Amino acid sequence: MLMLPSPYLAFERKALSKPDLPFLIAPASAGLPYAPDGFRLSYGEIFAMVESLRADFAAAGYGAGSRVALLLQNRPDFFVHWLALNAIGASIVPINPDMRPDELAFQIDVSKAQLIVAYPEFDGLVTAGTPDGFSRMHPGDAIPEAQPKRAAGGGGLQDECALLFTSGSTGKPKACILTNGYFMKLAEWYVTQGGIAAMLEDCEVALTPLPLFHMNALGCTTVGMIVMGGAVVPLDRFSASKWWQTVSDSGATIVHALGVIPAILLQLPEHPAERAHKARFVLGPGVDARHKTVFEERYGLPIVEAWAMTETGGAAVTSTARDVYEPGRRCIGRPRDGMDYRIVDDAGADVALGTPGELWVRAAGEDPRRGFFAGYLGDEKATEEAWAGGWFHTGDVVYADEAGLLYFFDRKKSIVRRSGENIAVLEVEAALMADPEVEAAAVTPVADDIRGEEVFAFVVPKRPVAEGEDMDRALALLAHASMRLSYHKLPGYVAFVEKLPVSSTQKLQRGVLRSEGQRLAEAGLSLDLRDRKAGFRTS
Repeated sequence: MLMLPSPYLAFERKALSKPDLPFLIAPASAGLPYAPDGFRLSYGEIFAMVESLRADFAAAGYGAGSRVALLLQNRPDFFVHWLALNAIGASIVPINPDMRPDELAFQIDVSKAQLIVAYPEFDGLVTAGTPDGFSRMHPGDAIPEAQPKRAAGGGGLQDECALLFTSGSTGKPKACILTNGYFMKLAEWYVTQGGIAAMLEDCEVALTPLPLFHMNALGCTTVGMIVMGGAVVPLDRFSASKWWQTVSDSGATIVHALGVIPAILLQLPEHPAERAHKARFVLGPGVDARHKTVFEERYGLPIVEAWAMTETGGAAVTSTARDVYEPGRRCIGRPRDGMDYRIVDDAGADVALGTPGELWVRAAGEDPRRGFFAGYLGDEKATEEAWAGGWFHTGDVVYADEAGLLYFFDRKKSIVRRSGENIAVLEVEAALMADPEVEAAAVTPVADDIRGEEVFAFVVPKRPVAEGEDMDRALALLAHASMRLSYHKLPGYVAFVEKLPVSSTQKLQRGVLRSEGQRLAEAGLSLDLRDRKAGFRTS
């Protein structure tokens, strides 16, 4: 297996040597609205599209140092545009289609993208979320001239490949600069896990319902399959009712599923296709330990747990693919070769074996940042803070056993991890506080059997909530917040309270919020909006 310096060069190699291999597959049973009959596109067919678009972008003045935003979901157009831009040294900014205009405007401003490529159905969002005069186009349109123009180049390990936004604890998403080397390192780890995740060249089919604006689908699935000469089954969204038939009909040998997906599948009645497929394993980071055991027993399909962050990529990552461990524990696996790590207390001192502490990671050798993200764009201070003392501070609390396996315990950062999405509580709080009816608001994660965690909001209203008015007030709150937040960030629970818990120095007591939120949710003493918030989702 030859590792080349960029996704495009790896794709070019496979397309020229084995053009008839399938690259993108979607069966009719997937029920994709834009491809009801499905599709099957080879490396050679996609390569021809990439080369044509590559020439068009270069002629329009895009090249090394350019950034282009892509609002193309998980459709074939995304892959073609990404590879064409990577070929000339341009970077992409993948956009979440569930964004609100303010969120898009923020990412366009931070990324300094020169152009956005989006489908016509997103014209309203694009117009509202980009400045007047900003370059916009639909796939297939003539490409607007680049401003400024740049020469085609790139192709090296250190060249920027993509800019992915990831929520931190500062309230606004951070823009992670990811190089070609980052993606190739991540793909190299993915295809060499071994054990139950062992892969073969020119025959694997990896199915993913995860979005291409995440490193999992973009780096592991896509670049991994390119390196191996495998195919990608890119689903727009997870659909439980279509899942097993799609897995079977696509010929998937590898299935990607965040922790929320197995929990949902376990609620389904028996399906004829749930064992009539070619899949060998599920890569399922974040699976609840209880669901993992039951899922494997019912479906006969092992789940490989793993841990990584957008910032760490394939340089600091773990996997359970080669190890057996005690069922019922949240094992995230063994650190990869070439990864140094420490588990430390709040003072930065190493903790005893088996004791939870924050995970610090780095690459072994002279360059501790090799293979990691290249930094947060426009925020050198945050980058250096994350690397304080020469170690990347993950904010995740883990513990180790005597066999060298790591186990997830909790998170230090103020985030809600809902269905695989990192949601910054400060961002949600800011949106709630923008409501003229709200005096104060605080947000905390609470456990959720299906989604892992859910957003719980404590709200101090400016006027008392009358008896029988609470649900209407809560829905009005969501409606107002939905103008600023994607639907998945909206509170799943709301509790109207007289005041928020603060310390003597008026600092919000996050620990009290979390425990009280969990108590109210479990006792049914808060407003449960989980089924209502989906109504604020954009189509």
